[in-house]
Parts: sequence; structure tokens; C-alpha cells
Amino acid sequence: MSETTSKLHIDKYAHIKAHFQEHGWAIVPSVLSKEKATTILKKLWEVADIQEARGYTRFNPFMDPNANNVRIWYQPEIHNVFTELSFHPVALGLVEAGLGSRPILSNFNTNIARSGTESMALHSDQSLTYPGPWNHTWVVNAAWCLTDVRAENGATMYLPGSHKFTTREQIPPNAPGLLVPFNAKAGDLILFSGALWHTSGVNRTQDEDRAILFGYYTAPHLRTQMNWTAKIARNLQDLKTPEQRRILCLDDMVDLSAEGDFRYLKEQYPNLAI
Repeated sequence: MSETTSKLHIDKYAHIKAHFQEHGWAIVPSVLSKEKATTILKKLWEVADIQEARGYTRFNPFMDPNANNVRIWYQPEIHNVFTELSFHPVALGLVEAGLGSRPILSNFNTNIARSGTESMALHSDQSLTYPGPWNHTWVVNAAWCLTDVRAENGATMYLPGSHKFTTREQIPPNAPGLLVPFNAKAGDLILFSGALWHTSGVNRTQDEDRAILFGYYTAPHLRTQMNWTAKIARNLQDLKTPEQRRILCLDDMVDLSAEGDFRYLKEQYPNLAI
């Protein structure tokens, strides 16, 4: 990569990071090719069939009003697409910019809004992870668009400025009328803060799916929603790199690095007699 190309690359991501910090979200265009996104979506339907045969349901009435909203859960042993996107360097780099160093993967699943799907609850992912007040960003979503995403086909709808809310009481009573859709193309990556209040949209098309694969990353001190040690077969765990194992919390010890200085006392205070 030439010096000029490198500078353009750095400038592009600096702009995206700045937009995320100001607005609580940002879109990275064309991280995947449209062909790649289509291939992944095809594989995900295959995963859905396998999961259903194992007893997993595609419809979760706790989350969605009707069965037109399809959920496909993380199944790394079925296809490596999950691993490929979970540790994608572009996503991880931007997640780190939003969360700080050493984020972990809390959950990873697909949401496909089919014709007739309705909106789930208005929520912030951070509010589901720990109680308020929410004074810091501890959660970032990396949302992979596997189809075009727009209001008509059930785009994720967000409440502008809500990433700055610290309590639920700050949500305005007319919030549904203030929601704005994310507009993106197949292959784009949407990053949004876990503090941003949002919901799934209504798919008003006749026969068009809206498919997004969500990587849900948190700061390392939070417990993951998914128990990866139980979820991922041991033979697949053994194939992970040290960094991948850290991201999935597969090792015996928790990550102590958030703000820690874990040197011996005599090294922390070398000028004192201890």
C-alpha cells in the first residue's frame, strides 16, 4: 500500500469514527461485496434449516410480534461465515474505537425481516445489559447488511440523539414518530452504540427480505449473553487464536486489562521502601 493510499484509508476511518462519536452510529460502505453478502445469506438459510432440525425455533415471540421476523442464532460449527465476520478486522477496529481496547463478543445472530414483519420493542442494547444510569458506552453493534436496508423493507429504526440518554425517563412520549431508518446497501457495515435506542422496522414490501447479521460486542468487564464455552465445540475452540479466544472468553481467567495495573507492588512504587 502506497503512502497516499494509506493516508486515504486512515482518513476514511477517522471520519467514520468521528461520526460514530457524535451521532452514536456510522455506516461503512461496501465492506463486503454484494456477491459475498448474497452468498452469506444463502448459507444462513441453510443454517436456519439445520437449527430447526435441532429444535431451535426461528420465531421468538418474546422478541417479535409475528413469525415473519426470522432469528438465526450463532452456530459456528455449521459454517465458518460466523467466525469470518465475528473477527473481521474492519469491524473489530471500529468497535475498539467505540468501546476502547479489548472488546469481547457477547452475541452474534441474524435477523431477517420478511414481508409483514412488525416492530419489536423500542430498546437500547445497553439497557438490556446493565441498569442505568448509562453514563458510558459499554456496547457496540456491528450490523452486517446482507441485503439493501431501507424503511420499506423493515430497516432498523433509531431515535436520533438517544445515545446520550442516561435514563429511560429521557425517552420522549412520542418516540415512535421520531424514529429514523438506517439506509444502507448490501455489503455495508452499520455500527451503532449500545446506548442508541432503536427497534426493528415494519416490512411493507410484498416479497422482499431485509437481512442483517448483528455482532454484539461489549467492554471486557461485562458478562457475555452467550456462553461460548458451552456453545462452541471443544475441537473448534482449540483452533482459535489467542486473540479469538480472548474475544470469546474461552480461557479460564477473565480479562483484567480494562483499567488495570497488575504489576507487583514494588514495581508500582519503585521509589518507596516496601
